[in-house]
Amino acid sequence: MTTSTSWVVLKFGGTSVSSRERWETILSVVQERLAEAPDRRVMVVCSALSGVTNLLEDVIARAPQAKHHELLEQIEARHTELADTLGVDATSLLEDELLTLERLALGASLVKEVSPRIHAQILALGELMSTRLGAAFVARAIRESAWADARTMLRATEEPNAPLRRRYISAACDAGVDEVLQARLAADAARVVITQGFIAGNDAGETVLLGRGGSDTSAAYLAARLSAERLEIWTDVPGMFSANPRQVPTARLLRRLDYAEAQELATMGAKVLHPRCLAPVREHHIPLHIRCTPSPDQDGTVIAAQATGQGPQVKAVSAKSGVTVISMETLGMWQQVGFLADVFAVFKSHGLSIDMVATSEAEVSVTLDPMANALEPATLERLHADLNGLCRARVVEGCAVVSLVGRQVRSILSQLAPALKVFEEQQIYLMSQSASDLNLSFVVDEAQAERLVGKLHQLLFGEQGPDQVFGASWEELSGRVLPQLPFEDAWWRKRRDELLKIAEGGAAYAYNLDEVAAQADRLRAMGAVDRVFFAIKANPNPEILRTLEARGVGFECVSPGEVEHVRKLFPTLAPGRLLFTPNFAPREEYVLGFEVGAMVTLDNLHPLEAWPEIFEGQEVLVRVDPGQGAGHHRYVRTAGPKSKFGVSADELTRLAELAAAANLKVVGLHAHVGSGVRRAGTWSSTAVFLEQCREFFPDVRWLNLGGGLGVPERAGQQALDLQAVNASLEAFKAAHPELELWLEPGRFLVSEAGVLLARVTQLKTKGAYHYVGVETGMNTLIRPALYGAYHAIVNLTRHAQEPEIEAEIVGPICESGDVLGHARWLPTCAEGDVLLVANCGSYGRAMSSRYNLRKPAREVVLGELKRPSNPGQ
Repeated sequence: MTTSTSWVVLKFGGTSVSSRERWETILSVVQERLAEAPDRRVMVVCSALSGVTNLLEDVIARAPQAKHHELLEQIEARHTELADTLGVDATSLLEDELLTLERLALGASLVKEVSPRIHAQILALGELMSTRLGAAFVARAIRESAWADARTMLRATEEPNAPLRRRYISAACDAGVDEVLQARLAADAARVVITQGFIAGNDAGETVLLGRGGSDTSAAYLAARLSAERLEIWTDVPGMFSANPRQVPTARLLRRLDYAEAQELATMGAKVLHPRCLAPVREHHIPLHIRCTPSPDQDGTVIAAQATGQGPQVKAVSAKSGVTVISMETLGMWQQVGFLADVFAVFKSHGLSIDMVATSEAEVSVTLDPMANALEPATLERLHADLNGLCRARVVEGCAVVSLVGRQVRSILSQLAPALKVFEEQQIYLMSQSASDLNLSFVVDEAQAERLVGKLHQLLFGEQGPDQVFGASWEELSGRVLPQLPFEDAWWRKRRDELLKIAEGGAAYAYNLDEVAAQADRLRAMGAVDRVFFAIKANPNPEILRTLEARGVGFECVSPGEVEHVRKLFPTLAPGRLLFTPNFAPREEYVLGFEVGAMVTLDNLHPLEAWPEIFEGQEVLVRVDPGQGAGHHRYVRTAGPKSKFGVSADELTRLAELAAAANLKVVGLHAHVGSGVRRAGTWSSTAVFLEQCREFFPDVRWLNLGGGLGVPERAGQQALDLQAVNASLEAFKAAHPELELWLEPGRFLVSEAGVLLARVTQLKTKGAYHYVGVETGMNTLIRPALYGAYHAIVNLTRHAQEPEIEAEIVGPICESGDVLGHARWLPTCAEGDVLLVANCGSYGRAMSSRYNLRKPAREVVLGELKRPSNPGQ
């Protein structure tokens, strides 16, 4: 008979039960869970004290030689010390367990061995002793609490054909709902039950273990048998991360995963969860929460049936060490029926579980996971000998599996290509793409794994900020690096009072002309760059354009409207300062470009094939696709076969023929790989590519290297090193002095000069989520919704206050995507506070709309036009 009792199962690991401070946290968590619901009961599953299981393993190793006595003293001392701090009596509580340990060790010293059955009994004592102490401590605060023996609640599944060691040391249990256990516990008065992880009982009443790390699995079994509403795994880290945070401090917390993703991460090396613990909760749809005992207020990771971010995405880089590769080679396997069955039967006969498999016509390679196998030298020697009867086998030890874990990995292989270059000089023993499409894995030398993980994580997540999937970094969560206020030296911090006054009139873009001029001067100071053009699509504000024109900057236009806008502002602008770059435009736009004297760029064969007469006797630039893009989002990568821009390199011969037929001179070549690039060598690489294309066009004298110069978007990001960019271009120019080099940036010139100001309208809390609403949204700034772009956000009103809440910053537009910033740390906000969104000088007001018939933010210009004495253009 089922009961109405609601259970929450809490599992605490070794470091979480090893001090009074941690037990006080456990007590506090238990009390919170009891207070959440009147019929709530809590089961607390505990590991042995940190390090004690290792000491017990040492006892097992030394007892046959009678060298264990000092270890027994250390184990007793560890527990006595904790008992003293907890204020409980170790002597009376642990008398039976310590006596049992002494007798078992003595018996091993007499018979000179430790059987698997005795091995299990000795290791189980760690959990039995830690829970005796913890239960006594909790009972002083919660009278309705009790200690329970896990061996009476978990029964091992009988495997009569399994090796003896496996049956006692790495057993499995039934994860079905246990109504008898539920009724038994319901009849007990205890609302809190403290029990052990790692251990269970078999049908003979003997102690068995669930394998190292089995406390997680114990907790999952108990949650399933009790039909718990949730399972919480409390450990010394706040959840699962995008990499091992102890090796990669910039790894980000994964806020929510589904069961399959978490299983893949745990299997591929994430040590926060034991892989076997997920199956029971998945089968019964029990949410699993990973929480941090040292920081109980942190939300951690939630694992449930449905996770956020269900599109194609890599969510983590993991590594699993201690892996052994077995390669089996024979020409006889080609078209041979049953070869794989024969060799796999050999593994089965040795009790070995195969992890990864890769096959070819004449070779099969597999990996053996140390988590699932006891890879003892003698076992591997016997395996090798038996396999050699069927093929030529080779054993490679000391390997590691480096994995990219995510969802629908196959569909984003092209996006992963740049990151996979880290494997160029590595010995790859095996590569596998999971059938579930949840991981792409590489088996490499173990010594290289940590370095490869670090490089991959930087390439894949170096620009990643907090959002619905990714939380704060390990550095921030661990307190080693305090959350930084963005851009401490930013101009807008010095003009706070002025900006607050502007915000009184409603949402506004504010532009600092001094910052625009300073950025222009930085680019004009680059000796290797002959001309700079501003891509006015970034921001066509007249005052910004006047400031740039005064600094000698030209203009790159992509539409007749932009051309008309520039010519109206600057009717005497020299033709050499106006670029026109239409894309899939109608015939009349090319005609207009030539009529106004602009330098026209061609990026397709169609105009020359369909309208050769309008190009007769003209000079143009040709935009060439370098074949691979770059940038912070796939929508801003403007090269490669999936980009609509540019003529592919294999069409240049045909374009040269068409140009000759139309008496058209190609005097310049242009390429642009994407936006937000901060790698200094990008533009010199583009220059090299374009120079190689000159063979088709002997009249070329200009190389337009595009824009895309990135700016820092988050605290701590490094700015693009313009000196390094210039140095690489000067090296190119020394080899090709006959060529002019041009740049056509957009964001770089104006992004940091602009901010968006918006007042707080409403506040809302839904569960664990805080929402801060502001007076304008995606109708004013669409980049976060369109590109997933990150803009730093600060509460300008409360700029001196410490962050207190993690909030979603949302606007008033009737769309779920109307979010200006995910998971931003802010002081507690109030209606009327002014939030400042940074780096809004580019692609902000220019991309705004009147969606929902709401007016976008207005524009306000700070500063006056100042003409330099020598503009230099």
